[in-house]
Amino acid sequence: MRHKRRSEFQWFRPVITVTAITVLAAGCQSGGSQPGPPAPGASDASGAPGSASASGSGGSGTVLGQPYRNPVYDGDFPDPAVLRVGAQYYAYATQGNGSNIQVLTSTDLAHWNPAPDALPDLGSWASGGNTWAPEVLAVGTEYVMFYVEHDQKSGKQCIGRAVSARPGGPFVDDRPAPLVCQAALGGSIDPNPVRAADGSLYLYWKNDGNCCGQPVRLWGQRLSADATSLRGKPVALLSNTRSWQGSLIEAPEMVSHDGRYFLFYSANDYASDRYAVGYASCQEPTGPCTDRSAEPLLASDAVAAGPGHCFVLELADGSSVLFFHAWQPSAIGSSVPGRQLWLEPLSWPGGLPRVQPPA
Repeated sequence: MRHKRRSEFQWFRPVITVTAITVLAAGCQSGGSQPGPPAPGASDASGAPGSASASGSGGSGTVLGQPYRNPVYDGDFPDPAVLRVGAQYYAYATQGNGSNIQVLTSTDLAHWNPAPDALPDLGSWASGGNTWAPEVLAVGTEYVMFYVEHDQKSGKQCIGRAVSARPGGPFVDDRPAPLVCQAALGGSIDPNPVRAADGSLYLYWKNDGNCCGQPVRLWGQRLSADATSLRGKPVALLSNTRSWQGSLIEAPEMVSHDGRYFLFYSANDYASDRYAVGYASCQEPTGPCTDRSAEPLLASDAVAAGPGHCFVLELADGSSVLFFHAWQPSAIGSSVPGRQLWLEPLSWPGGLPRVQPPA
């Protein structure tokens, strides 16, 4: 069955202070593919401190000194990613509400306001109508967006690259072809650009094998210093080897904490309450990685179903929060209200991630 990350119905300096949320120095669908072989370094070792529900104690708390209540944005906002520029936060999401790339802005993380389409015009290689999972990274004086669209040549979902002088766009993709397109493996989706502690750049993604009966894996590869091209060869980091992951694993988000690398991911059917978040530990930015989630790190509960496509944001005080989307339990798979934007505190007891219920 054709893989769709969105609902069937509706269809990221020198002068500016910038924090790209998935920074290694500090700082995460339905399908029919069969599980592939274990990725390098994969094992049955767990070490996870246990899974948490999506809402914690009622889904409210305090962030940046401001009270919040989940969902922090109640419209359809799938596959979120967040960027801080000075005192302003930008959240990006899969297409919706008439935009190819949805954008929200906030000064406190608790209250969000819609902004114009960040990518009003697609690259010449893209056919349109399938614009998914954007993430933005500050590179020099520009902002570089990595996003997913339908490639006309291969007929698969592939990863593009667009640039803007402003974090809110408009971004422009002037490349004649996608940056990453594993057509023989079903395509490439869910890009995650990351800056390591030494300043080097990496890109992570998922091959979209569940679109067409191929194994599904999470991949990583070095990016050039200007983020215009890839270096070396892609490395397979993780596959779906746990029973709770079902037929796929996706949405990689590489994060570092106290010198250790953690690869967050989502797994199972995105349009169900089985969709959930897990994580792996990795020796280096390109692995090897070991899955640590015998059970999900974040799973459905009575008020939030199918939590997934997480994104880790480290705050100025060193604490972390986890952004993700989730369905209302009574409206799983529906475009109304769709996949809403949630956040929860993320703690690190014993050096391992734990979704901390809000106080």
